[in-house]
Amino acid sequence: MKHYSTLADLHKGNGWAPPEHPLFSVLGCQSDCPLGDREFTSDCYMIGLKKVKSGVILYGRTEYDHSNGSMMFVKPRQIIEMKNLELEEKGFMLLIHEDFLNGHGLHQAMQKYGYFDYEVNEALHLSPKEESVMWELHDKIKSEYENNPDEYSRDIILGHVASVLMYAQRYYKRQFINRTEMSGKIATRFNEALHDYYQKGLLQSHGLPSVSQLADSLFVSPRYLSDLLKQETGKTAMDLIHISLISEAKNLLREGQQGIAEIAYQLGFENSSYFTRLFKKQTGMKPLEFKKLHMN
Repeated sequence: MKHYSTLADLHKGNGWAPPEHPLFSVLGCQSDCPLGDREFTSDCYMIGLKKVKSGVILYGRTEYDHSNGSMMFVKPRQIIEMKNLELEEKGFMLLIHEDFLNGHGLHQAMQKYGYFDYEVNEALHLSPKEESVMWELHDKIKSEYENNPDEYSRDIILGHVASVLMYAQRYYKRQFINRTEMSGKIATRFNEALHDYYQKGLLQSHGLPSVSQLADSLFVSPRYLSDLLKQETGKTAMDLIHISLISEAKNLLREGQQGIAEIAYQLGFENSSYFTRLFKKQTGMKPLEFKKLHMN
């Protein structure tokens, strides 16, 4: 698989004109944009808006859902695969080498945008009004990109990129709400998957449930699952796993038939000390204190 460590090589390898800047570029793609068939990784963030008529884009583990004009967000060293692509309308792509962010506040801010860790089928689908906002920001970025650079250019460009990311965050929240109304609450499905994990005896055989395991059972990525749950419940997937485990622990402690170590093992904890720390964090008291209190 080809890896592009520089923006110039990424452009050359994909048949694009050389970039105006060594660490940042703006690509406009019409229906005849030369995309070709290839699989590659790069040291760049890629932010794209496009409508695909036919063909396949893959990143993460699944195919790109191209039923609407949508945005994709790819982080450095994520595998991208393109096959037989044909675009239906014009689109754009922003390529940001990670070194372009050094020393800028956006370098840290990038980490909070979970959609860079979403699967490709969790792309952001835009309404016409939302799409026009993104194109306005694109036009501002492109204008600055094509001007002669000066001491303000980088901050102005990254300021507009930051706006693109903030709007994307807002629009994802709208998408979460719309999809919840169509497909039912993810929190209900999550709790059912968690209950199923308990009922199958997987706590003893596989240990504590992970966000990744539960996300796989719900056919979403771990980051997307946590963001959906945060939207619905105010808590992350891991928060809800811990709450559920401690609820189970409380029931077992009230029965009073098992010791702390036995309960910890039954709930999938590798040792009772970790169980005790988590229980105290959730309830404010140690398991033995809780047990004595309710036995009395």
